[in-house]
Amino acid sequence: MDQELKNKLISEARDARLFARVPTSGFHVGAAILTKEGEIITGCNVECKTVLSSICAERTAMVKAVSMGYTEFEAIAVVSDAEKAVSPCSFCRQYLLDFNPKMLVIMSNADQSDVVEMTVEELVPFAFTGTE
Repeated sequence: MDQELKNKLISEARDARLFARVPTSGFHVGAAILTKEGEIITGCNVECKTVLSSICAERTAMVKAVSMGYTEFEAIAVVSDAEKAVSPCSFCRQYLLDFNPKMLVIMSNADQSDVVEMTVEELVPFAFTGTE
């Protein structure tokens, strides 16, 4: 994947974070997932009063993509307002793993001064894949 496409994913995720609903944490996160077909689908975190009902930006983007008929993913960018890049939570890591362990995960802060790239496999060593 070339740098131009990586930057586009980061930009889309950065923009998506502005739509986050975060009345409790105030922590805005956006995600942009790249489908095998080359489409970019975005999502943001949505908080509810019951924390377990809240959904992260990564899963929002994935569920949105699946509901649009996409099930194969190449990469995902995750952007927050934090000073440093943040990684997907454990729930999101497992979700990403279920779809594509080789998927590139691009984690960035909003101004792109801290960008980290890893595959899902690298984020989830010794992962449960159901094939053991």
